[in-house]
Amino acid sequence: MIDNWLEIGKIVAPQGMNGELRVYPETDFPERFEVPGKRWLLRPNATEPEEVELVKGRFLEGKNLYVIQLAGVKHRDQAEQLRDCKLCVPESDRPALGEDEYHLMDLVGLPVFMQETGEFIGTVIDLIAAGNDLLEVRLEEQKDGEIVREGDKGKIHSRSVSVGHNPKSKTKASAVKIQNQKTVLIPFVKEIVPVVDLQASRIEITPPTGLLEIS
Repeated sequence: MIDNWLEIGKIVAPQGMNGELRVYPETDFPERFEVPGKRWLLRPNATEPEEVELVKGRFLEGKNLYVIQLAGVKHRDQAEQLRDCKLCVPESDRPALGEDEYHLMDLVGLPVFMQETGEFIGTVIDLIAAGNDLLEVRLEEQKDGEIVREGDKGKIHSRSVSVGHNPKSKTKASAVKIQNQKTVLIPFVKEIVPVVDLQASRIEITPPTGLLEIS
């Protein structure tokens, strides 16, 4: 995504014959597609989004899609021309969140430490939606005095997430998957991730014995 913009969805297909569009959401805020007003459209290979007007929108039950109408798009052939375009809002247009809720873009890039020892574990690169959300952390190792890092994903969306407080959350080792010893999935629950400090730019974890296998 280009700097200073948040991707909120991608147009995947026309809907019907009257210019409506199917949008796959990349945000947890339904008002992005249901409340009329200004949005911005980023065409494939474009470097700057163009302003558009959202006329109306609704959630398509069972499809995890929204159907929207943009001003001036009245026919299916016009809608077809917008396939694969991205819908955006300015980065500054982020809804306020409650306690223990975070925007995904604020979590990506944060370093992760063991709370008890202060040991550096890795860096958050994504969050996987599941029964309990999972922080995807890129493991990093010290080599010849330098930190060795894998490549960043670099894709930021307008999702919000919260630290779970479910006392029945799984904390067994099976809840974490290690993928080629490069990334690890950590349940984003209060018992395991007690500290998310955006001001200090750090996350602290207290995993149970066996949850992490880092050599």
